[in-house]
Amino acid sequence: MVAIGARTEVAGLALVGVTVLAAERPEEAVAAWAALPEGTALVLVGRAAARALGPARLDATEPLTAVLP
Repeated sequence: MVAIGARTEVAGLALVGVTVLAAERPEEAVAAWAALPEGTALVLVGRAAARALGPARLDATEPLTAVLP
């Protein structure tokens, strides 16, 4: 499981074993998505990162994605 988003949104997830890829700017979110570890099944995405990634990536069947509230 991987989380992409602003550090304040995703940092705490590291405490439960989630790989955190901090992305403060849109281009960092896109780069983090491109660098997802092989075999990633679930990606949790912060709101700003979700806007940067767009529906084409988030609506894909793999990996499963969920936007954080």
